[in-house]
Amino acid sequence: MNKEVYLTQEGLDALKKELDVLKLEKRPEIINALKDARALGDLSENAEYDSARNEQAIVEARIKELEVMIENAKIISEVKTDKVSIGNKVTIQYEDEEDTEDYTIVGSKEADPFSNKISNESPIAQAILGKKKGATVTVDSPNGKYNVRIVAIN
Repeated sequence: MNKEVYLTQEGLDALKKELDVLKLEKRPEIINALKDARALGDLSENAEYDSARNEQAIVEARIKELEVMIENAKIISEVKTDKVSIGNKVTIQYEDEEDTEDYTIVGSKEADPFSNKISNESPIAQAILGKKKGATVTVDSPNGKYNVRIVAIN
């Protein structure tokens, strides 16, 4: 059984759009490239054919991956703010620091650290999930343990 893939509606829409592009545009392009390469003759020494076959394998693998993710998607909706959960924007403060950081907790497929979207499977998210505003928790990360306080849940 495949595990659930937590996504926002925007994330699911993006995956569906990518799948459509791969199936309706990329796949036909590769099929044409394979036909053209076959027309060049001997396939054993045909770099164009090998390249097209490699690209075809990559695209087909991505199509399969997207189909599985879409099939197992669990949309993040009705986000409550009494406890930290997937879909919340959370403000945390690192112990012994004045500054705060805002993170949005998303499913692993939508994580984007540069946009402060962290995976529900990340050490920080694992530590704060299910906790209430004001709680101080210990984050067990690969770089060691540290404490954070939940300042706000939106």
